[in-house]
Amino acid sequence: MPYADLVFTGGPVFTANTVRSRATSVAVASGRIAAVGGDDVRGLVGPSTEVVDLAGRMLIPGFQDAHVHPVWGGLDMLRCDLSELGTASEYMEAIGHYVGAHTDDEWILGGGWQMSAFPGGTPTASALDAVTGDRPAFFPNRDGHGAWVNSAALRRAGIDRDTSDPADGRIERDANGAPSGTLHEGAMALVNRLLPEEPLERLTEALLLGQRYLHSFGITGWQDAIVGPYGDAGDPGPAYLAAAADGTLTARVVGAIWWDRTKGLEQIPSILERRERYRGGRFAATSVKVMQDGVAENFTASMLEPYCDGHGHFTDNSGISFVAPEILNEAVPLLDAEGFQVHFHAIGDRAVRECLDAVEHAIARNGRGDNRHHIAHIQVVHPEDVPRFRRLGVAANMQSLWATYEPQMVELTLPFLGEPRSAWQYPFGDLLRAGAVLAAGSDWSVSTPDPMAAIHTAVNRTAAPGYEEGEYDAFLPEQAIDLATSLTAYTAGSAWVNHLDETTGTIEVGKLADLAVLDRDPFAGPADQIGATRTLQTFVEGRRVYAATDA
Repeated sequence: MPYADLVFTGGPVFTANTVRSRATSVAVASGRIAAVGGDDVRGLVGPSTEVVDLAGRMLIPGFQDAHVHPVWGGLDMLRCDLSELGTASEYMEAIGHYVGAHTDDEWILGGGWQMSAFPGGTPTASALDAVTGDRPAFFPNRDGHGAWVNSAALRRAGIDRDTSDPADGRIERDANGAPSGTLHEGAMALVNRLLPEEPLERLTEALLLGQRYLHSFGITGWQDAIVGPYGDAGDPGPAYLAAAADGTLTARVVGAIWWDRTKGLEQIPSILERRERYRGGRFAATSVKVMQDGVAENFTASMLEPYCDGHGHFTDNSGISFVAPEILNEAVPLLDAEGFQVHFHAIGDRAVRECLDAVEHAIARNGRGDNRHHIAHIQVVHPEDVPRFRRLGVAANMQSLWATYEPQMVELTLPFLGEPRSAWQYPFGDLLRAGAVLAAGSDWSVSTPDPMAAIHTAVNRTAAPGYEEGEYDAFLPEQAIDLATSLTAYTAGSAWVNHLDETTGTIEVGKLADLAVLDRDPFAGPADQIGATRTLQTFVEGRRVYAATDA
């Protein structure tokens, strides 16, 4: 065998294969893994081989994020980014500074605020007016299911007390019925359709900024959970094509083409056309994103039983199913027959059931294929639906970071779900025991893309070091999963969902050398320090795409 181009040695190797064999060295040649073993791999070191001394630190397959929005995240970083702040006063100070520094911008754009910073999760236009003046402002929150707008934006959109709520959203109102400054779900479109279109150069800049950030966490591939015109970010598809064409796209990316919930089956031909057009280099849009419901915090997650009023009594609101089940049960079989994977967003137990039902319809009509449909978020899952994931071959796409007590969960979710639903949240342990395929993602820029922080929560059901917002007990600890399972979900599991498991996701001879070096062996330390683990180096096909200053 010829000498290797790159050899990692001197530390544990997490292969993520089913055997989980013990290895301490890996050789890379021509972008692929040439050998996995121990001291014997040193024989592949030649005069021009780069040797990376792991010094007891762990080598893993590159993380793959199965649900992420890198272009949105990059735009947030270019705009008024509130994601690292946590209080209303901090938001006001940051926005005021941004307004003063961007006097020529027609619109004040930013985002990343958290609902728990405001009473009831609903900030007001008057508060925003105080720092933005007469220029319109639009600030989506961290989860992207609501937006904070000022009075100028409301006026420009013609939103007043006589404006009806859209079918897929709600305008927050004051005691007199006037719009108060928060727009939920589809109501955001009343304003964001007026925003200036971002040019391709700006979207590409945002993509590459987001890519650099994701690489810094050891992420070498992902599924972009919305490719298409949605929200205020524009369509990421052309940016991916541009980056793929000039070689600056270093990650492997599957795009999930947006299913427009305001349309029906007539949009399928355009989705087919975009699948052909959105393909190049390391990018291919082979999935379709169906957002079936909203989020629990604003009562738009679709529930089997109504929300509670905070005092244990049912209301008349069960949330919103954005796609009517009769349409979903036709659309999913048609998409499945065309070879599409369907990537569902489902937060509430009714939405989860509707998505599983639609896949069941597809199997009944088309038979079992290999499209690898998956449901992201899976916050509330009725116990009767847990075994259906395995039975139907639907992957559970976990956003593990959210499975913890924190102010938003305590103040805006638990009182309104009530029992027993509060105990059905993020049932990762039950899904694992039922034999479901587990994949993992972050939903960045909704929350941090740090895989080790999410893995920490999956294992401990508590927030990772540095992410705590108060002192809380473990959240439904019986739903914890072990470290090896969680790491495998974030590597091999997500690679499987992305149809990249033949070439990535595990450390095996012949696979592409998409790898990450961690700053420690997380198995060797206490479980409550898993989330303190950092990525030191990231490699794609054996080429270093990130190195920390202390690598």
